[in-house]
Amino acid sequence: MKTAVICSGGLDSVTLAYKVAKERALTRLISFDYGQRHKKELDYAARQAKALGVPHHLIDIANVGAALTGSALTDDVAVPDGHYAEETMKITIVPNRNAIMLAIAYGIAVANGDEAVGTAVHGGDHFIYPDCRPSFIEKFAAMQNEALAGVAQIELYTPFLNKTKADIAAEGARLDVAFGDTWSCYKGGEIHCGRCGTCVERREAFDLADITDPTVYEDPDFWIETVRIANKGAA
Repeated sequence: MKTAVICSGGLDSVTLAYKVAKERALTRLISFDYGQRHKKELDYAARQAKALGVPHHLIDIANVGAALTGSALTDDVAVPDGHYAEETMKITIVPNRNAIMLAIAYGIAVANGDEAVGTAVHGGDHFIYPDCRPSFIEKFAAMQNEALAGVAQIELYTPFLNKTKADIAAEGARLDVAFGDTWSCYKGGEIHCGRCGTCVERREAFDLADITDPTVYEDPDFWIETVRIANKGAA
């Protein structure tokens, strides 16, 4: 099935791109510049598209992102340190981000004769991001079916929807994903900070999957105590 993949350049979406290339027919990667402070992730997406031999569509919606104020990803708000399970991480929500990106990706897919749009939402996203939850995915797909009735039938492909980040890391290892050429850190520095929610989640995922993490972090050990506290609180 001809599938376009929304790809940020992060571990999850790059793994999905490799999975689609292996098991389906990867047609293109679609990335979005929404004014995110970690815009360097887009360079990683571009390199992965080249490595996979598919077109890379970089869609500029920075003006839209600028209007979605209040998020640590798009506004003058500090990115919090800690585990994704902490309430403070809700400041990283960009309102309606996935819905906006998916709607655009569907349009690109229809215009190019694709049969599916893939997105790498996963179980670890559900706590914070409402537009990553199974109920949203189900209802968005139904909405798009109505929007494209009589025009096209596009599948919303979300194989990681109920998987953990560790599951994705394990899948990536199976697919020989170049983990070192992916970017997760929300702070967008020279190297991964090791302290923001995405860095902690990334480091924890490699540990749980028992896979060597090739990532260089400014603070490589911060995740250990952070995860311990989060697990204690969840117990």
